Amino acid sequence: MTWVILTGRQNDLDQVATPHKVITNRDYLAHPSLFRGQRPKVINLSNRYDYQSRGYYASLLASSRGHKVIPTVETMIDLSERKLYEHALPELELALNKCRKDLGGAFPAKVHIFFGIGPGKAWDRFAKLLFDWFRAPALEVAITDAGEWATIRKIGFYPLARMNDEEEKRFLECLDVYTGREWRDSKARMPARYTFATLVDPHEQLPPSAISSLRYWARIAEKMGVEVEPITKKDLAKVANYDALFIRETTSISNHTYRFARRAQQEGMPVIDDPLSMIRCTNKVYLNELMAFNDVPVPPTVMIAGPSDLELAADTLGFPLVLKIPDSAFSRGVKKCKDFGELKKLATEWLEDSDLLVAQKFIPTDYDWRIGVLGGEPLFAVQYLMAKQHWQIVNHDRAGKPDEGGFKTFTLKDAPAHAVQTAVKAARCIGDGLYGVDLKETRDGVFVIEVNDNPNLDHGCEDTGEKDEVWVRLTQWFLDRLERQGR
Repeated sequence: MTWVILTGRQNDLDQVATPHKVITNRDYLAHPSLFRGQRPKVINLSNRYDYQSRGYYASLLASSRGHKVIPTVETMIDLSERKLYEHALPELELALNKCRKDLGGAFPAKVHIFFGIGPGKAWDRFAKLLFDWFRAPALEVAITDAGEWATIRKIGFYPLARMNDEEEKRFLECLDVYTGREWRDSKARMPARYTFATLVDPHEQLPPSAISSLRYWARIAEKMGVEVEPITKKDLAKVANYDALFIRETTSISNHTYRFARRAQQEGMPVIDDPLSMIRCTNKVYLNELMAFNDVPVPPTVMIAGPSDLELAADTLGFPLVLKIPDSAFSRGVKKCKDFGELKKLATEWLEDSDLLVAQKFIPTDYDWRIGVLGGEPLFAVQYLMAKQHWQIVNHDRAGKPDEGGFKTFTLKDAPAHAVQTAVKAARCIGDGLYGVDLKETRDGVFVIEVNDNPNLDHGCEDTGEKDEVWVRLTQWFLDRLERQGR
């Protein structure tokens, strides 16, 4: 990744202070051919950002040249008047006051936040949130502390020219953290055309992709002119520095993965999973209605909105039946009820947290088909075998680590055509991204059990049938959308 730092004056920042290219905003504006054929990330450290100043035009033209830049002109405008950012103050002041105890009970009159990093660990919560709201290299926050509650009097840019030696040293340290990268290869590499972020949680027990698999993808993507970098949930404010986002944590509308997807979409970046796919796939009530409306075969299903629906579910589906919480993943929130007593007990418990439950006919099989679909076309085919002595592919009832069944991978041409066709039809009802469609194959045909917006994709498993073509097509999906945007 190429980083370019713009300054207002030649002597504002010594080139030896940073490994990144440092030029003045005047030179950047006067030479539009600079960095042609590259996609640099620009950090605009101009001393002025007011409307129609050189600093303003530098960010404006960076955008027109396809360069990622902070701060953007939108941020400059937002911070030009208090009335334009006062909507952010309640949330910021709440985070600020939560820092009081760690700060020893009092606030300074001013604090300087560099790239979302405060002058000490006690400021972490507030500094990250401030950078999430206003992505700017250096901000000054004026604080009025009334003793019990502190308020924000003003938020403004803090130019290099006003920094003392100690502040500039801290600023450069924060700059190094912000532009630092993981997964670096020590050998020299050709400059990448694009840089993709992949959101990971190194501590997740059942991640959709192992870190080793993402490293494998990174090696393939590199040959296609793409650099892949890992980010974590702490890096929301850095998303806009990348060209695309691939989410490889288990997604949920209620956690940070949805915020990352929304941020990427707001920045016009190709993203898997996109927010709409998350909304559609994470709710089994919606999925069942959508599949039925589009004539995609699903198991017989009864929606349970209260105790009065339990008799209908029992009469319609028989026992055993499967009861599901609408929003669940990896076989969690999915239980088999062997009789009416179990159904009533479990439904009563789950209805305390969810207004609707899904009851489906139990269809026993030795495996589930998982057909991967990308951009409306089949990507891979695999059979997930049931966990040992269990009716699901993951047994969460086992003490200790969840028990997973094995798998068998097939080439797409060797997978049942009717299963592949049904999966593609189901995925196209959701969108144009990456989906994993789970199907039961029976004598009566195939039935779609679930469409996953965040399917497993691991080297040595899902890619065994189609080999590296899986990763090549994944990379190309992003590239196609970037090129359509002219980026």
